[in-house]
Amino acid sequence: MEYFEWNVSPILLSLGGFSIHWYGALFAAAILSGFGVMNRIYKHENKSIETLESLQIYMVIGIVIGARLGHCLFYDPVYYFSNPLKILAINEGGLASHGGGIGAILATLYYAKKNTINFIYLLDRLAIPTALFAFFVRMGNLMNSEILGIQTDVPWAIVFSRVDLIPRHPAQLYEAIAYLSIFIVLSLVYIFKNEKIKAGFLFGLFLSLIFTARIAVEFVKERQASYSEGIIFSTGQMLSVPFLLLGLALIILSFYKKEEFKV
Repeated sequence: MEYFEWNVSPILLSLGGFSIHWYGALFAAAILSGFGVMNRIYKHENKSIETLESLQIYMVIGIVIGARLGHCLFYDPVYYFSNPLKILAINEGGLASHGGGIGAILATLYYAKKNTINFIYLLDRLAIPTALFAFFVRMGNLMNSEILGIQTDVPWAIVFSRVDLIPRHPAQLYEAIAYLSIFIVLSLVYIFKNEKIKAGFLFGLFLSLIFTARIAVEFVKERQASYSEGIIFSTGQMLSVPFLLLGLALIILSFYKKEEFKV
């Protein structure tokens, strides 16, 4: 069977000794699009947008630091504990979305406290652009030919020829499509039902959908942590379970809580 071959260079543009990588460009697009979505939300709710720039800065710092530490601690702790200076070598690659999520939540908490804004209110709104952010990141992984799927013979299998000649599940695309779909769902819920839902629902729905998708796609991914070999569930799946349970808990609380969450 003939399979689609993916051999795209990770470099988008080279000028002399300066190169722009697809991943960096898509990461920047994720930040800008997220900021644009939050800008529209704030304007729609007649909120001041003056502090949005600082929120963006806190979020980027929280995501990058959290994602890097998450990769080091969750996926290869033995190596990084033996070579602690390598934790700083972010240019060598290695970011974990679960760590990035924790970093983003902590950054949001700091911003909320500093600007006297309800924390849960912010999480509900940030859930929408975060789903879009995740879409761009997975497209960046596709351009880098990383986060590979397992070998398969399905008709839509892709050969990542920069890596090997094995037809694989396009796991990056599965996740990207899922996250873009979740962004659309959250946007529609916000547009048509926002006045009827209580605090915590949107963020809970985001966590539930995102990490259900993550757990499902992990079944067709190559294992990223060597210590998870031989275990039924991958590291990504085990890390996703607490987020999924938190999401379900927030949805349930949003139905039974008579007052808004005060955090």
